[in-house]
Amino acid sequence: MAEKRFNRRNRNNDSDDDYKTRRIRKKVCPLCADRNFVLDYKNPEQLRKFVNEKGKILPRRTTGACAKHQRDITTAVNRCRHIAMLPYSQN
Repeated sequence: MAEKRFNRRNRNNDSDDDYKTRRIRKKVCPLCADRNFVLDYKNPEQLRKFVNEKGKILPRRTTGACAKHQRDITTAVNRCRHIAMLPYSQN
């Protein structure tokens, strides 16, 4: 009798069918999806969606933004911090 080996796909000794049929939904960039959405560094309420409670800028995997818009988010948050509308950190 052959034993099944445990690996990432087959941790519970189940078939590979569940792994193959499960589809991971790709995140859509919120700035690309809504063409009317304009990122503005003078609007801190809008930028708070891209900053966590400690004041750190959230990564792309969390926000779902594309590379171009993530750079724009970073620039806008840094400008907003510079004019003291957003804090650099919250302790």
